[in-house]
Amino acid sequence: METSIKTAQKIQLVQGTFTASEACDVVTALLNEKINFHKLQRLSWCEGDKDANTKYPDERIAELEKEKVIAREFINSLRYEGKRLKIEGTLNITLEE
Repeated sequence: METSIKTAQKIQLVQGTFTASEACDVVTALLNEKINFHKLQRLSWCEGDKDANTKYPDERIAELEKEKVIAREFINSLRYEGKRLKIEGTLNITLEE
């Protein structure tokens, strides 16, 4: 009997057309979740070692916070035009060799 191991998966995380307000909520929520992940990661690393190197999560948090501001500014610039925004986000998961 052969066993096959799935080595890749795609998850359609978000797909649709949104008002500016809805788009802002969706993008903000997704970025906040990722920011919270890195904050928890940083906390976990520091629990056992107060001198742990948290450079990576610190930098990612800062990058994501910047991206959140950029996204909000972009979306807000379109808010009063009554435009709808299309958002597509696919999460690609692959086995690292």
